[in-house]
Amino acid sequence: MVIVMSPAATDEDIAHVVERVESTGGQAFVSKGVNRAIIGLIGDLESFHHLNLRTLRGVATVHRISDPYKLVSRQHHPQRSTVWVGPADHQVPIGPDTFTFIAGPCAVESAEQTVSAARMAASAGATLLRGGAYKPRTSPYAFQGLGVEGLEILRSVGLSTGLPVVTEVVDVRDVETVASHVDMLQIGTRNMANFGLLQEVGQSGKPVLLKRGMNSTIEEWLMAAEYIAQRGNLDIVLCERGIRTFEPTTRNTLDISAVPLAQTLSHLPVIVDPSHAAGRKDLVVPLTRAAIAVGADGVIVDVHPDPETALCDGPQALLGSDLRELAQAVRQLPKVMGRHDAGAVARAR
Repeated sequence: MVIVMSPAATDEDIAHVVERVESTGGQAFVSKGVNRAIIGLIGDLESFHHLNLRTLRGVATVHRISDPYKLVSRQHHPQRSTVWVGPADHQVPIGPDTFTFIAGPCAVESAEQTVSAARMAASAGATLLRGGAYKPRTSPYAFQGLGVEGLEILRSVGLSTGLPVVTEVVDVRDVETVASHVDMLQIGTRNMANFGLLQEVGQSGKPVLLKRGMNSTIEEWLMAAEYIAQRGNLDIVLCERGIRTFEPTTRNTLDISAVPLAQTLSHLPVIVDPSHAAGRKDLVVPLTRAAIAVGADGVIVDVHPDPETALCDGPQALLGSDLRELAQAVRQLPKVMGRHDAGAVARAR
């Protein structure tokens, strides 16, 4: 069962609802979005019915949700959500009315490399900067990222370029540190089922970019989002980044159908990562076009000033003519789909 509070509901109203639910032996999990709070209930449904929850002050509606993911389901939230990323004076939207272009280096290697990549991203029209300070790699001998030094570089470059920053967190122990440096936390494909980490980022106070696990179903992906939402954070963006199939020609197989499916099942925004799906720069632009056509709310792409010397994922990083072609696609095609540029919306606020 889910209680949707009205936009005018106060903290006292929410606390009173929680107190009534807990008086029956149930549990109440409060998640706050941009406009209103949602309370997910666990316990005996008959006991909840006797509380007359709809009559409590501040309650808008009460829903019995059949989906296993109660808080992120569209059953109680028919209008799709917009997540705002960045400081109060420069928040970038990710949602159904806009198209958001996120770009930057897969890994932060140095201040010079990150500045160059960020300028490339900004010139191509990106409104959010991505970059990895912690890199979970298949080989323990591969470059694992610069850690805190990388976070400091990202924060400095983000401030100098005016781009809010997205970065991956891979360890529960690092969540507080990472959250203090960046504007959005990313959960990578390898950690989608790391439930302790999901709960921790749910309590971080920062928006979360949740990538689909390479071996995960859509329901498992949404259940992972539910772990975050249950800890109080509804500012979640889903990211389809390709799944593992029998096809060896590409790094992974982009499940383009996952975008409209996830948008049908959940009110959360859905973006696409064509870089990690393909693992090849020549497929990034075509897959971006496909993502826009199918209704994605944005894309996240790797760029690098010198891909041949990149310490991580150089073969998929764009620059030069490839990046210019991508810039043209993300500038022109979303308009055809009736979407506004997220950067323009952010500047107009």
